[in-house]
Amino acid sequence: MNARLKHIFSSTPLHIIVVLIAFVWTLPSVGLLISSFRPEDAVRRTGWWTVFQHPFNFTQFQLDNYIQVLTAGGMGHAFLNSLTISIPATLIPITVAAFAAYAFAWMEFPGRQVLFVIVVGLLVVPLQMTLIPLLRVYNRLGLSGSFLGIWLAHTGYGLPFAVYLLRNFIGSLPKDLFESAHLDGASHLTAFTRLALPLSVPAIASLAIFQFLWTWNDLLVALIFLGGMEKVAPVTIKLASMQQSLGQNWQLLTAAAFISMVLPLVVFLSLQRYFVQGILTGSVKG
Repeated sequence: MNARLKHIFSSTPLHIIVVLIAFVWTLPSVGLLISSFRPEDAVRRTGWWTVFQHPFNFTQFQLDNYIQVLTAGGMGHAFLNSLTISIPATLIPITVAAFAAYAFAWMEFPGRQVLFVIVVGLLVVPLQMTLIPLLRVYNRLGLSGSFLGIWLAHTGYGLPFAVYLLRNFIGSLPKDLFESAHLDGASHLTAFTRLALPLSVPAIASLAIFQFLWTWNDLLVALIFLGGMEKVAPVTIKLASMQQSLGQNWQLLTAAAFISMVLPLVVFLSLQRYFVQGILTGSVKG
């Protein structure tokens, strides 16, 4: 009993620090959410924290800001454009990287190490150096301003890190598993789909979070290769244009900003369990 009490009291300061950090980290998001529901005059006159003052007055909260942003502001269409961009731009590089990572980790072919070093070397190439040459190629091929062009761009920019991460993960899997599968007559494709992929779910989920958040929050690549075209503009470009057109209409800007935050929060919270999931839970025991 004394040991338990000692452990509780010794860990209490750490828990307090963690709670304080979490509180400070989430406070701006809470303020953004509350402001997005408040009318224009309330946003201009008082801070968002005043809604908690006694007497509590939550009757002023309304959905007019969201309705105006989604309809007249065009944020609803931009949200669909971001989905159209982010989902393929996440699935394509992860799929290609998974095949490449397995090949680099468990297949023997000439130049394997050299190719992998080249892939790793691409991680240090600044993205900005490739924008103008790639845009010239896109203009010649007619890919500029199209979803296909932005998919290929995000795939190219995301592949080096994806291959590097998955190769290290798949390469750390027990060699006995793959040797046993090959002795039983399994091909590389069977070993990849039946062993490597299921065991790599935590790494793939983590990579999916990073890639999706990067493509969803991207402004530079979308602005370069989509050119700010209204029909294909994602939420980042739309939000940037709204900051110029709406001026001091903070209640609309906060609603638009929170709309852009909702899906990344859902994706992160739904997949965060994979960060702590065991790599080989029960797969090689017994």
